[in-house]
Amino acid sequence: MLAAALITFREGLEAALIVSIVLGYLKKTDHMDRQRSVWWGVVAAIAASLAAALGLQAIGARFEGRAEQVFEGMTMLLAAGVLTWMVFWMQAQGRRIKGHLEEGVRQAVATGQSWALFGLAFLAVVREGIETVLFLSAAVFASSPVQTLTGGLVGLAAAAVVGWLLFAASVRLNMRRFFQMTGVLLIVFSAGLVAHGIHEFQEAELLPILVEHVWDINHVLDEESTLGSVLKSLFGYNGNPSLMEVLSYFGYYAVIGLATWQRKPAMGAVGNGQRV
Repeated sequence: MLAAALITFREGLEAALIVSIVLGYLKKTDHMDRQRSVWWGVVAAIAASLAAALGLQAIGARFEGRAEQVFEGMTMLLAAGVLTWMVFWMQAQGRRIKGHLEEGVRQAVATGQSWALFGLAFLAVVREGIETVLFLSAAVFASSPVQTLTGGLVGLAAAAVVGWLLFAASVRLNMRRFFQMTGVLLIVFSAGLVAHGIHEFQEAELLPILVEHVWDINHVLDEESTLGSVLKSLFGYNGNPSLMEVLSYFGYYAVIGLATWQRKPAMGAVGNGQRV
């Protein structure tokens, strides 16, 4: 539940920020009469995201046994890869998003083409929607559908409220700091997805077991208990992991640490946080 709430809050807030930037620029330039095209783009993006969610669920429901394990493993690893890319992309491009969006709105208004505003809003929001669908599809494998749905709805509701405050109430938020903090949590969640994905491939006998249980502490903290389930869905906790699960979990952190270290000089030149 917590992982789903975190994912949808971050993705939902990013989408809300995009919409607020577009609407804010229209308001600043006295073109609020064009906002209908923006909202139609948002509605279309939400519809497309829901269609993608239903399609992914329909595909997954067709698999059984080994095929289902392979599907779940691939979904988890794909979600981890996209999640990791998103975190690093936001660190590098976050400060430029506002300028790019406002330039796109300016050109759309100058040409008088409503479909351009529609397309700008649609493409920006549908990207967040598809990412959310992918992440929640992976999260549900490590949690229950009810917990995932509940967490997702809570995260989206919170994102909608914060997004409205940013636009209507002129609340200022240090977005760089926000995405840094949530980025750390999402990296931890992604590491758990990698380990879970490896586990599914081992269950499908596509990867060797090597050592079945490196340790077993389920008698201390059962992964099926309430606390264990929370830790499992959020941090990838496993009370009795295999050797390859442990290696993939900590190997992921090693790769992230190396990538962060290599990017540090470039990130240092960006400057201080941006407030939106």
